[in-house]
Amino acid sequence: MLALPSGQSPVAPALAADAAACDPVGSIQPPPLDSQQLLQGRRELQILHQGQIYRLQQTRQGKLILTK
Repeated sequence: MLALPSGQSPVAPALAADAAACDPVGSIQPPPLDSQQLLQGRRELQILHQGQIYRLQQTRQGKLILTK
């Protein structure tokens, strides 16, 4: 049987490894943006991404469509 230092649980290292694998450094996501903040009352927004222009449109039903 493996001897552990006093007070250390055999589960703790496994949990720490799982947490690191699930959330590598720098991967914490910022909170989502509200679509109304992006559109600011407009029905269409142009987004420049890597030299290409994309259009984000809100439909009459309130859904969002992203096209190139």
